[in-house]
Amino acid sequence: MTIADPARRLDLLADPGEFRAPIQLAHRSTDQLLAWHRTMLLIRRAEEVIAGMVESGEAVCPCHLGIGQEAVAVGVAAALRPTDRSFGAHRSHSHFLALGAPVEELLAEVLGKVTGCSRGFGGSMHLRAPQHGLIGTVPIVGATIPMAVGAALAAKLDRAGDVAVSFLGDGATEEGVFHESLNLAASMNLPVLFVVENNLYSSHLHIGLRQPSDRTARYADAHLIETVTIDGNDVVEVADTTQRLVSAMRESPRPALIEAVTYRWRGHVGHREDNDVGVERKDNLAAWRERDPIARLVEALVPSGVERGDLDRADESVRAEVARALEAARSADFPPVTDLLDVVYADRGGR
Repeated sequence: MTIADPARRLDLLADPGEFRAPIQLAHRSTDQLLAWHRTMLLIRRAEEVIAGMVESGEAVCPCHLGIGQEAVAVGVAAALRPTDRSFGAHRSHSHFLALGAPVEELLAEVLGKVTGCSRGFGGSMHLRAPQHGLIGTVPIVGATIPMAVGAALAAKLDRAGDVAVSFLGDGATEEGVFHESLNLAASMNLPVLFVVENNLYSSHLHIGLRQPSDRTARYADAHLIETVTIDGNDVVEVADTTQRLVSAMRESPRPALIEAVTYRWRGHVGHREDNDVGVERKDNLAAWRERDPIARLVEALVPSGVERGDLDRADESVRAEVARALEAARSADFPPVTDLLDVVYADRGGR
């Protein structure tokens, strides 16, 4: 097999000039599609607000934005239930919100407030919403991948049909623990879904400068794990693919991997579009904007009978919700000084 073999390359999926047409709505109900549209808007508007706080200096923790990638999180979350166990990484605002966690808790956490999802101790990269199925996220690249595999082992032993999900980026596929996790999951037939959000960049380095092939799903092939490489900017395709794989692993535990090809509009960290970790961006961002997952869904909904005015009002409603959440987050207190010890040491009766 040579590098020119299409089985080892993304081909058209990595070409921003392709996949610009409205997505195919197929069998999905209008109510379901409108719910996905609203959630993707919520993710984007929340991240735009976070970007503004980063730019102004109000948010001082590092913030990794996934604007442009919203369809992956929303499509995967559509197939999950609260008892499933999901794990994210450093770019996980979308996972947090797609699973149903409150936007106020996200914004409060970014601002270091006690009402944040991690009581203000974690910031943008340490998010948790266990009641919604998000066990946690961490900034260390690849660190939550084996955690998801362990959670899948627990789910298999519980025999309740739950699954684990590991959200990771293409950069994390270069970590040794990713390959070890694939091997263990395949060897033990564990119900874990690896979701690779392949946005073609790790920090400011294109995948072509880091790997001999841009198709990261080839690693799953090596471990005999079922894998599908899809358009990550098509929420219906993401949801349908996830539903099929997750339904199968609930019945018969085994791992699977989705490679969702997408693109982030902002730099690796921070609010800027023109600069990425101190390096001027010289890519085709304008072309990738034509593959906007939200716009492609809108352009499919309108011909199907949905009024554009209703979609505009949905956006206004989301903006108002985010504004209220931001006001509440700003008004919240910072963690009390006593938390410095109370969250570290157990209560030993005053000793």
